[in-house]
Amino acid sequence: MKPFPTSENTAQTQIDLEQKEVSKNLPLPVSSEKGEISPPTNSQSEQEETKVKKTGAWAVFASTFVTILLAEIGDKTQLTTLLMTAESQSPWIVFAGAGSALVTTSLLGVLLGQWLASHLSPKTIERSAGIILLLISLTLIVEVFYENFA
Repeated sequence: MKPFPTSENTAQTQIDLEQKEVSKNLPLPVSSEKGEISPPTNSQSEQEETKVKKTGAWAVFASTFVTILLAEIGDKTQLTTLLMTAESQSPWIVFAGAGSALVTTSLLGVLLGQWLASHLSPKTIERSAGIILLLISLTLIVEVFYENFA
């Protein structure tokens, strides 16, 4: 059976409602039960962990696998591996060597990426990569232009 509302209950309810209203306008989250301010949790690593948890580890793995697979098909590494296999007649040894080399370069890329992510913002990294790719493209265009027209 519910107790009848008393002036104490309504006063406490009014205070709770006011705390909720005030906490909505504060930049930091406030616990409505105790009125304590919770520390912000917006660190970059926590956001990345949340993103990985939301999308799932398999989704990250699959997108990485497909992206790298498509980028590597038909590149000079694959052609070199093909030629080395044809010359040596030892496909499994070439496979082991090429696989080890690709794992090592991927490890270096992951470690460098992790270090960059801890020191620079993602936007800075994206802009820097874009500028570097534009400079490479311009260098290649200038090189082709001078070879064909000079």
